Amino acid sequence: MPLTKMEHLLVLTDDLEATKDFYCEVLGLEDGERPPLEFPGYWLYLGAVPCVHVAERQAYTAHARTIGLDSSASAQGTGAVDHIAFNSTDYEEIAARLRRNGLEAIENTVPGVGLRQLFVRDPNGVRIEINVAAE
Repeated sequence: MPLTKMEHLLVLTDDLEATKDFYCEVLGLEDGERPPLEFPGYWLYLGAVPCVHVAERQAYTAHARTIGLDSSASAQGTGAVDHIAFNSTDYEEIAARLRRNGLEAIENTVPGVGLRQLFVRDPNGVRIEINVAAE
């Protein structure tokens, strides 16, 4: 197969700090090294992988135009992508983190496999799914 892995996702936002805080403070990603790009933003790491990129919408859109790209229009939610999923190993800990940050999660258990799930939205309306496998 020519593809080898999922690289990252980019969240465009009008509130850079609130978005970074959600992914770092609530979900536990870490703000890390980012090249000197032409627009403000963050690369947020899960372990050694910068899997969530966050960019200031207006500056990113202006930059994208200079290289011949358009960018997604501002919209609440995830558009054609329904959600972004992460794995966790500690259901109680992640649920407590969500509560401490004032977030109410929708809870679900996948029948037959015991997979426990939590669903929340980031400050931009992007739906986040957190999966915790049965022990």
